[in-house]
Formats: sequence, C-alpha cells, structure tokens
Amino acid sequence: MLDRNHLQIIRDVHRTGSVTAAAERIGLSQSAVSHAISKLEDFHQLKVWRKKGRSLEFTQAGAYLLSLAERMVPELEHAEQVLADMARGRRGAMRLGMECHPCEKWLMRATGPYLIDWPDVDLEIRTEFRFDGVAALLGHEIDVLITPDPVHLPDLQFEPVFDYEIRLAVHAEDPLAEKVHLAPSDLLDRDIITVPVETERLDIYTRFLVPAGCRPRRRVEIENVELMLQLVAAGRGLTVLPDWIIREAGADLPIRSLRIGAEGLRKAINVGMRKADLETDYLIGFLDRARGTSA
Repeated sequence: MLDRNHLQIIRDVHRTGSVTAAAERIGLSQSAVSHAISKLEDFHQLKVWRKKGRSLEFTQAGAYLLSLAERMVPELEHAEQVLADMARGRRGAMRLGMECHPCEKWLMRATGPYLIDWPDVDLEIRTEFRFDGVAALLGHEIDVLITPDPVHLPDLQFEPVFDYEIRLAVHAEDPLAEKVHLAPSDLLDRDIITVPVETERLDIYTRFLVPAGCRPRRRVEIENVELMLQLVAAGRGLTVLPDWIIREAGADLPIRSLRIGAEGLRKAINVGMRKADLETDYLIGFLDRARGTSA
C-alpha cells in the first residue's frame, strides 16, 4: 500500500539518479529501499521504474507517483515542522522565496520589522528557488514569493508592494551619459551586463530591444549587483538595474543612470501567496509590512 516513505524514495531517486544515492540521502540501506519499492510494485502489480543502461527510467506509473511526491512530500515536511514549532511554543514558520536578485536588498528592509512584529514566527528565506518561484509556491515548498514578474493563476494571488524604474548604468565619461534617454540603437555595439536569467525575463530585451529589432553586441551574466556596477565604473560594459540600487550601490562610483526609452521602464516588486493561505495571520502580517517598505 502506498505511503509517504514510498513517495520520499521515489522523489530522492529522481533527484539523485540512483537507488544507492537515494538510500544514503534518506538514511536507509539500499536493500531496504529496493525492498520497499518491490512491495509497492507487487501490491499494485506494476513497475515504478526500469533499468536503462546504468540509470533508471520511470514508468508511466512511476512518473505519476513522482508528480505526487513533488507536491505532497514538501507539504508533509512543512506540516511536521509547523507541529514541531507549535510544540516548542512557536506560532509557525514562513518560508519565503525570491525570484530576483534586486529583491533581496529590498527584502532585508522588510524582514527586520516583521521579525519584531511577529516574534513567535520563524522566517526561512530560500534563495534556491530563485528564478523558479511560481513552481515552488504551487508545490508548497515556499509560502511567500517575492518577484517582479507576477503570473495570473487561479490558485495564486500577487500584490505589487513597491514600484521602481529600471535604468541603464553607464560610466560617467561614456558618450551615452550625455543623453536624456536611451534609444534601442544605442546598444547595438555595446556589452550589456545582466543578472543570470533567461533573456525572455529581462525587460530591457522584451520591452525595449526586441520590439525594435535590436540586440547588444554581447551579454555578460553576473549575479552580484555591486560587481555589476564596479564593472561599469571600470568601463567594462553597461548594466540595467532598479533606479534605487544604482543610487545607493553606485553613489561613490563614476557612473550615471539613463532612462530607457522616452517613457522609461516601470516595474514593481510583488508579493505572491496561495489564495488558500490568505487567512493565515502571520502571512498577511508580512504582506502588510511589505506594503509599507520602500527602497
């Protein structure tokens, strides 16, 4: 009969690629893991996976159980953590994921006051869900998602909490620094430094360059925003960041920021939650604190 242990095994075999590695991760022997799956297969008269060379290939039934495991195991783990917290006198835990690099700096301003407001709630910040936050929120691996790119899904609700403008940072002596605003053709022979995400998620491309049929000479991916601005200050390229980050992190650097297009590129940081959780007081408490936090 199917139970949580089977789902845990199936998920870990998928993530590690082998029964041996999954057994080590779970803390069981390889024979115990194999025996558990064999009993499940015998009970239901089907196979969960089959050998394909040195690897394992999930059957149709195995793929179904894997999708079930990816949804249910994180939720059960979280439920156990919440119950353990309650047993220790804690209110619960809020698991928060971020889907953008600049969000992290804004988030630090919101979390300090929130922890004071809710001393009996543990806060977990999970940066491993960066850039795949919607799936993590739907899969109950996080409870709150901070993102500049909200999506419209029936089970989720996103609320903008802070507006900003995306601007281009250039060296102070760059010829572009004299312009009132940027035109797409200004970037044709330039190197653009961006955060490491798909081009389809960069507004400088989707809302500015691609519609004009323009592309920069080269795109360089850097994760740290301070390093991005240092490279601009050294004349190693141009970068695109929220206006408030350029003002703060670039205050002592020889850089200027330009409006992108005549109207500029406006953006917002959004807080996303599952609609089913909108009555959880400490989650709503975070949303209220986020609304009052500026950059």
